Amino acid sequence: MTDLKKLKSELRSEYLQKRRQIPAELKQKYDEALCEVITSSVSYKYYDTLLLFAALPDEPDLSAVAKKALSDGKRVAYPRCVTGERRMIFRYVTDPGQLCRGSYGIFEPDETLPAFDTDAPSCSVCFIPAVVTDKNGYRIGYGGGYYDRFLSSFNGAAATVVYSDFIISNVPHGRYDAASDMIITEGGIKTIAAKD
Repeated sequence: MTDLKKLKSELRSEYLQKRRQIPAELKQKYDEALCEVITSSVSYKYYDTLLLFAALPDEPDLSAVAKKALSDGKRVAYPRCVTGERRMIFRYVTDPGQLCRGSYGIFEPDETLPAFDTDAPSCSVCFIPAVVTDKNGYRIGYGGGYYDRFLSSFNGAAATVVYSDFIISNVPHGRYDAASDMIITEGGIKTIAAKD
């Protein structure tokens, strides 16, 4: 294992354990605040397309964002992993109830649903799950590189979603790791001014 992989693996283990220890009532408060931060932000009204993620049990739950976005007439899409290719395609849903358990136990849209086209004009934002992130927008996920691959061809805004206790000063990163444009927590939105 390379030093970079080892460092990432150690941080991932440490912060996954920390996240699993958040009491359920506190997590619910964080999730409600996070969703309020997103839907009450100035930028929210300008987005016509939101690329969301279906949360694992200890991840930030953005289902209230999906519900509001759909009721506001915005387009909502979720990722579906492409088996054997380590990449994902976002597919539009008209109701989060269209998601079914798929790869890695994550809820995904059916492959027959319309796909988000990275080349089509839209004012879009991709909300990215992370185990831990740093102030420069670099994050550690689960190690598959799915979001890094997707972001390499995505022209919209990239927003990492974490609880505020999961922002550290520096996350080790390599040349293929994509930084986010902003970090969203239960306490607010931090825009990344410049990426190193």
